[in-house]
Amino acid sequence: MVVFAGQGDARRSMSLLWRSAVSGGAALKPGPKPGLDVDTIVAAGVAVADEQGMAALSMRAVGTRLGRTAMALYTYVPSKSELVDLMHDRVLAELPTEYDTSAGWRPAITDWADDTWAFHLRHPWVLQVSQARPVLGPNEYARLETVVRILGGIGLEPLHVRRVIAVLFQFVRGMALVATEHRQAAPETGVPDEEWWAQRSALLTEFAPDFTERFPALAALESTASLAAMTEAEAGGAASHMEQEAREAFRVGLGLILDGVEAAVRTDSDGTLHASAGTP
Repeated sequence: MVVFAGQGDARRSMSLLWRSAVSGGAALKPGPKPGLDVDTIVAAGVAVADEQGMAALSMRAVGTRLGRTAMALYTYVPSKSELVDLMHDRVLAELPTEYDTSAGWRPAITDWADDTWAFHLRHPWVLQVSQARPVLGPNEYARLETVVRILGGIGLEPLHVRRVIAVLFQFVRGMALVATEHRQAAPETGVPDEEWWAQRSALLTEFAPDFTERFPALAALESTASLAAMTEAEAGGAASHMEQEAREAFRVGLGLILDGVEAAVRTDSDGTLHASAGTP
């Protein structure tokens, strides 16, 4: 399920998103029933999406959670489209905006990536909000500002910095999506991972007895990598094997991306060495 942001009335949506900055924190004029406001509705929407997923989100569901009718909400939030925008920007406020760069940009961006990974696992519905049309709220810009402050002065051309940031955002988002899908698979399907893999592995052996001969490179890799991955999973705690594998792939992939950024920082197009990327 993909939800596109910014589908509601543009002026009303932007007014709601930026209302604190424009009005100095004053709430919108209250509707006919006291005790209800935009922030309360948004918080209830986040709770519904966190607990039941994006598919369960509706104005009716939010109203029920608040003990109100859906119609009572429209005085404050005109439709589900604006609500999704507000929810998305609201939860982004959880992300830190300050990182210590005294040890260099790499530890700081690693901490940022870890925080963003954890954020997506807390709010997996955020991953269903497409980035094709961003929300353009204050907390979305604060998130970008945070990363630009970490990477903006490391020695890359501005366009390269912009594209490195895009790579980092999409990498963290993509790997978090893999982890959340692994986490959701068993409860959504009613079949535990171990049972699913055991059944299909046996059938693969039955129907493809020549698997090793047909895919020798893959078979050779898996014969050694699988054992190491299982050992890591056992040491990883309560997470499922597949979720732990996603976490390790995230860790390794992030390291390789940052290695590439370090190489780009050290060497310009003429091969001239820059200052070390580890230097603040």
